[in-house]
Amino acid sequence: MTRIAVTGAAGNVGRETLAALEEYDVTPITHSEHDDIDGEVCDVTEPAALSEILAGHDVVVHLAANPSPEADWRSTVDVNIEGTRNVFEAAREHDIDRVVFASSNHAVGMYNADDPAETETMVTGHARPVYPDDPARPDSYYGVSKVTGEALGTYFADRYGIEVVNLRIGWLLSEDELRETQTESDEHARFSRAMWLSSRDCRNAMHASVSSELPESTVTAHVTSRNDDRFLSLLESERSLGYRPRDNASETLEGR
Repeated sequence: MTRIAVTGAAGNVGRETLAALEEYDVTPITHSEHDDIDGEVCDVTEPAALSEILAGHDVVVHLAANPSPEADWRSTVDVNIEGTRNVFEAAREHDIDRVVFASSNHAVGMYNADDPAETETMVTGHARPVYPDDPARPDSYYGVSKVTGEALGTYFADRYGIEVVNLRIGWLLSEDELRETQTESDEHARFSRAMWLSSRDCRNAMHASVSSELPESTVTAHVTSRNDDRFLSLLESERSLGYRPRDNASETLEGR
């Protein structure tokens, strides 16, 4: 059976990932103890300890990060960049077949941003479609760290033959949380409708990222629900991973 390690397993996306991968032999890796998660405790900034845990696995789903778009430079370097490099180095050392890297919509967040100084806002007029091969336009140090992580993945794929899936993940929110965002500014409300990722679609995307045959060694894929307001293209995600989202922010908000 395929052995999969999941870093950042206690986070929101991490918990959905564990639910999506129940058929596999999964090792959750968390930064601290959690009563409801039976796994390994490890800081991804500690390369020796991380490498020891990852030995013997076939796939790593790397989610561990400082997830805040407002994170300062030092914290994004230590965890999001150095930690990601440690994961790829361990994958190389132990001949791990595939690394699924949790990138972010913030890697291209300046496209269609209403205010360059404010993350998580979106123009209320025409929005330019964004494709995975468009140039990166990060909106924050957090976004910069995700662009760097994608670049590290490309390097390790090209040099060492590791399969890499860069998932530019949208905004995982419950339906109630999505509704709450609609009481804020129009620019933020539209951003949330564009980037919404339902729990069901998140699980489907994470399962596809570890199980699909890849058309090439590195795949970059957008992961949102099939929202009416989305501007991140999902065509490549469907073609490369077989990801077909089922939920739609507008329909959810309308009660359909």
